[in-house]
Amino acid sequence: MIWIEFKYDTAIAKEVKNLTSAKWSATKKSWYVDDRPDFRSLFGLHHKPVNPVQNPSIDEVNKSAFTQYVEQLKLKAYSPNTIRTYSNEFAQFLVTLKKHAVKELTPVRLRSYFSYCLEHDKIKEAQLHSRINAIKFYFEQVLHREKLFFDIPRPKKPFLLPKVLSLKEVQKLIEVTENPKHKLLILVGYGMGLRVSEVINLKIANIDSSRMQVHIEGAKGKKDRYVNLPVSLLAPLRAYYREYKPSDYLFQGQDGGPYSVRSAQLAFKQSCVKAKIKKELSFHSLRHSYATHLMDFGTDIRFIQELLGHQSVKSTQIYTHVSTESRLKVVSPLDKL
Repeated sequence: MIWIEFKYDTAIAKEVKNLTSAKWSATKKSWYVDDRPDFRSLFGLHHKPVNPVQNPSIDEVNKSAFTQYVEQLKLKAYSPNTIRTYSNEFAQFLVTLKKHAVKELTPVRLRSYFSYCLEHDKIKEAQLHSRINAIKFYFEQVLHREKLFFDIPRPKKPFLLPKVLSLKEVQKLIEVTENPKHKLLILVGYGMGLRVSEVINLKIANIDSSRMQVHIEGAKGKKDRYVNLPVSLLAPLRAYYREYKPSDYLFQGQDGGPYSVRSAQLAFKQSCVKAKIKKELSFHSLRHSYATHLMDFGTDIRFIQELLGHQSVKSTQIYTHVSTESRLKVVSPLDKL
């Protein structure tokens, strides 16, 4: 478990419950959540290495299954984050099974388990999808039973629109950020529509000012892509380079490696507070804003898809729902009366 303690505040308690579905312990007078990789990331905690031998909660009958599971994820060259997430979800499943052998489960028992997750554990649709995918991997990729999940329904995901900043809010955000490193983090994230992981892993060698291109290496899905380098970024980049003299990564941490995701998120949040922006935003909102503003400017959706690195244009089409430029031209029938 991860225990969440704070000086009681109704607004904070509501936010904690919304973000994590945390439960209240009457004996310890504290909120708590399962010790999962996504919660560790949310609270800025270090991730625990996946080690089935050191997991005493998994019964002996299923420990070999867990070992095979982790080995198969590594052989498939999944990212460390995916390995952590899938392994944790599968481990939760095995702990629930206790002495029941996982390889002997039927589709009926699996359906019962997923119903239990929704009704008893009160997990949200997104996490249930993650848990289904993790367990599906075991039966299809380790045991090679491809038809076992054929009749197991998926919960309908809620359709959530991305939260974006207006152009004036982005400008205000940049103006109030005094720290040169933090300001450049925001300029790079918004100016090229990058994920926070892509920003902090950006290397000096990836920036080609002669071609005005930036090479994004090993992004989501292990895909490389090129994005346009904004002309307005050249001066801040050169000034930053002269002051900080980074040797490898553009945004270096204290140990010489990349700046941490947690630090980048905190810098963004602090700037939002200074700019008096009260929307519920994260660093990823800069990427959403970049895509939405490009759409407002009339940029072809195929170019936006390529710049964002989306595999399918369907992922990019969500920004048509938040783009305001075309919608504002629609006149209500009321105004015609």
